[in-house]
Amino acid sequence: MNVLVVGGAGYIGSHCVRQLARAGHRPIVLDNLAYGHRGAVPAGVQLHVADLGDETAVGRVLREERIELVMHFAPFCYVGESVQQPLKYYLNNVAATLHLLAAMRGAGVRRFVFSSTCATFGTPPTLPIS
Repeated sequence: MNVLVVGGAGYIGSHCVRQLARAGHRPIVLDNLAYGHRGAVPAGVQLHVADLGDETAVGRVLREERIELVMHFAPFCYVGESVQQPLKYYLNNVAATLHLLAAMRGAGVRRFVFSSTCATFGTPPTLPIS
């Protein structure tokens, strides 16, 4: 399966890319490198540097790469920063995600996995967290 991993140059996304490749899928990464790193993308995996909210660029990648599934690991996730800069978080986490969904709709891609956050809240009753 051709899987577009949005945020695939970040920590969680890059590990997902490796697991997808091990499972026999073809991961393709889309990342603007705001928090991700080019070096986190495994050798041989296509990296498209583009903004999530750029419907034209995202749509082109979806069509050219024949994407069947999108996995979204690109929401901003820093709680403190989100309180200090709520508009930045709204524009990326809400508005840009809506542009991604519109590009997917336009390209006929109907499968979507969304990772909302890497933050945990409170003290867990046991470690590791299951």
